[in-house]
Amino acid sequence: MALKNFNPDVLLQGWSEEKYSPLHSGKTFAQCIREAFNIPSSDSYVYRAQAETTLDTTQNAIGGKRIHGLHGWYHDDEGNPTEPQYPTTEEISAYTNLFDPSINLPKTLNGFKANSKANTLRSQVANHLSSRFHNTTTGLLPSKKDRQHINPYFSLWTYSCHELEWAGPLPSTTHTKISHHILPIFYHHFGCIVPSYAALHVIAKLAQPAKPSKESVLPILDIGSGNGYWTFMLRHFPIAEGAKELDVRAIDSQLSEYRVSWIQDTIAMDGKSYLKQNANGKGCVLLLVYPQATGDFTAPILRAFEGDTVVVAGTQNGNGFTAFQDQGVDEWVEGNLPAFELVLRMPLPSFAGKDEALFVFRRKA
Repeated sequence: MALKNFNPDVLLQGWSEEKYSPLHSGKTFAQCIREAFNIPSSDSYVYRAQAETTLDTTQNAIGGKRIHGLHGWYHDDEGNPTEPQYPTTEEISAYTNLFDPSINLPKTLNGFKANSKANTLRSQVANHLSSRFHNTTTGLLPSKKDRQHINPYFSLWTYSCHELEWAGPLPSTTHTKISHHILPIFYHHFGCIVPSYAALHVIAKLAQPAKPSKESVLPILDIGSGNGYWTFMLRHFPIAEGAKELDVRAIDSQLSEYRVSWIQDTIAMDGKSYLKQNANGKGCVLLLVYPQATGDFTAPILRAFEGDTVVVAGTQNGNGFTAFQDQGVDEWVEGNLPAFELVLRMPLPSFAGKDEALFVFRRKA
């Protein structure tokens, strides 16, 4: 059951690293979550997401550090530990800095690779992320500029990288079998994947009309919106001067339980039905955040959509965790939707043991 005394606007306005991030507050992760979301210390809510945990159980697991292989993220395809097995603090910071609001991703990714020393985890991560980065767009990604952007999920994700000794994915991350107790807490409080500043910027820009003086903003259809964090962050995203305010519509069947709801106007409907009742999304941007790979969810929605832009936030490796179990969403679109082409694939902040990306597909001219 969702928390009834949680006000997302109050949290966003009052958020600070010093108050709510274990990296800067001196507080434990469980304490930060309790204080941010007004949860009493006596709370024993069971977080379910593939596994079960509570805040106290999660804090105990955090305290256990590497015990029982909980930090065993780096291994070869057969599961044998790499050498080195754990990243340095500097390598972790270099990875999380890829998603800093002030950077230009292509240039920062190039520097991330160029400044990597041979035979380090950083060099392996840099080579992998660089090989997966794909961009044929012009002016879609944010330029380098000093920016401040409040994003609670990103703040706590950054902490989790340092706490769990995670410096980014490798090709062998596809075969990672473990996870950590922190992940169900993140799922329930924020969602399945972290929206970076660059990702929000890209989506906001894709929704702007070609002729702003004559055309309305393109509605963003957040189908499978879950607890609404991406919708909430898009609605609060600082729009560029002269750009139109975003129209973000959250659509979700509401079959999954979340501890936290970030919005109150979710349209309780399955995606296929919504598209059918709304011109199959013509004139809209389709946003699929961590679309499930089971239950034939993704393919029917992609086939039905008649708009020109599709954005998917999900896994970019072969673990079958999102969209399709047997292939990546970019591979599926290439083989099944010839009218669309991949114009952007860029890394997203990935939880330990994951390899996430934002995909943008545009209808061919």
